[in-house]
This record gives sequence, structure tokens and C-alpha cells, in this order.
Amino acid sequence: MREQTELVTILGPTASGKTTFAAGLAAALDTEIISADSRQVYRGMTLGTGKDLDDYVVNGKNIPYHLIDICNPGEKYNVFEYQHDFHRAYNEIGQKGKIPVLCGGTGLYIESVLRGYKLLDVPENPELRNRLKGKSPEELEQILGSYKKLHNKTDLDSAQRAIRAIEIEEYYLTQEPGETQFEPIDSLIIGIDIDRELRREKISSRLKSRLEEGMLDEIRNLLDSGITPEDLIYYGLEYKFLTLHVIGRLSFDEMFSQLEIAIHQFAKRQMTWFRGMERRGFRIHWIKAEVPNPEKIKMIMGLMQN
Repeated sequence: MREQTELVTILGPTASGKTTFAAGLAAALDTEIISADSRQVYRGMTLGTGKDLDDYVVNGKNIPYHLIDICNPGEKYNVFEYQHDFHRAYNEIGQKGKIPVLCGGTGLYIESVLRGYKLLDVPENPELRNRLKGKSPEELEQILGSYKKLHNKTDLDSAQRAIRAIEIEEYYLTQEPGETQFEPIDSLIIGIDIDRELRREKISSRLKSRLEEGMLDEIRNLLDSGITPEDLIYYGLEYKFLTLHVIGRLSFDEMFSQLEIAIHQFAKRQMTWFRGMERRGFRIHWIKAEVPNPEKIKMIMGLMQN
């Protein structure tokens, strides 16, 4: 294997099959997986985040994974915390003489550790939050847009997210960027390229399956445990639309239709981020999703030896 391979990164949009492939690769390399998913960090949020923990069992062997189920629902985990948690796991695996496999679809998390972003741990600003409380979504969008160009509307999924995004931008105006002890990582990056129509079919099929498996019950259990609807809506996608249904603001059909559209849009945004990574200098080796995983693994082994 080439000496410079410090990390293998598997990325791709939702429903591309990247986790199953990453687990198979980790089994072949006798190594461990570090998750790069901004919502799978939360305990009790399993069906809605698509953890699919059975994917981490390969030929009866449990593949060790990191950064899944590490904090409580209702908390606001962020990329600053992810950087630090990633490096703890990365160093732990490296000390065993293994090459970690980073796998996920949260492009910001992936790029933050590969690039070695300099990040700040942004505290809450109660005075700013109080001023923004009660603002309409349109007003919050206008305020956030005054700080930066809005490349997508993820930060506007809920008032909480928009206010937090404004809080972060305001903090960056007044503080010097913090130095980080993290260096960029030279990673072999593999992208799972799934045809758009196949991706849409898999997203719709998976959504139906997860609803049948009890995703609505998961939402109800989280609400019953004391988590507010606003906190669940903050997490977006399944947690936003299913919560709106459970609290009576959307019918089941409205929820399903709007959520399905939102997930398709999310997958498109993921691909936009990954293509942006290529423009920013990352080399991504794209492999078609329909290639059988054993063949994919052989291809990666070849890339690691060159």
C-alpha cells in the first residue's frame, strides 16, 4: 500500500449505498470506520437518520465505528466539535497501525477534517437571540443574507437554525479565527456515483420502508421524552416533517410528499458540495453505485497500491 495513504474517505449522496461499501472495505482492511454524518451523532435518532447499524456487520463480524450515538437529542452538535471528536478517533485507530475509513454524506464535516479548517467554538449570544426572537423566516433570511451569500437554504430550515447561523456570522465579525492544531490530511477519496433516477427510486423506497418500520413512533418517543417540537424541527428533513405531522400541522400525505421532495433536494445539495470539493482541489475517484461491492473493494486496493 502506498505510504502516503493516511485515510480512505468514502462519500456520496444519501441512498447511494456508501455505508455498506465502507463496511465491506473496512472488513477487508481490518480497520474501523469514522462516521461523517451530522445527525447520526444523536442517540435515539435511528430510523430518521438512517443509521442502518446492521450495515456494520460483515460476514458475522462487527466493524467498529465511531461518532455515532455520541450525544443526546436536543443538543446542538457542530462542526467544531466534530473536528475534535474526529481527530480523537483518527489518532486512536492510527495508534493501532490501521488506516481509518471515513464515511458519510456531510460534506462540511468531511472537508473540515481533510482541509484542517480553522474553526471557532461559537458561544450563545443571549442578547442577539432575544433581538431575533419572533422574526419571520423572511426577515431571518434577509438578516443572514446580509452577512454572507446564501448558497443553499439549509440554515433556513427552521427559525432556530437561522438564528444560530446569524449568531455564528456575528461572532466571526468580532473575533479573530482561532488557530487549530489540526493539519490537513492526505486522504484517498472515493465517491459513490449513483444515477439520479436510481437515487430517486431508492430514496422513495427507503422512506416508505422506514415509515413502516416505525419512524413516526421514533418521533413520538422523542417528544414524549421531553424534547420540544422546535428542537426536533431544528434537525430538518425527517425530523422536521414528521414532527409537523405528529403535532397536527401537516396531514400524512402532505408530510410524505413534502419530505420526499426535501430529501431529493438534500441529495442534490450533497452532490453540489462534492463537486465543489473537486473545484477546490480535492481529487475524488468516482465509482458507479451499481458496481458490486467486491469489485469496488478491489479497485480501492489497487488505488492504494499505486
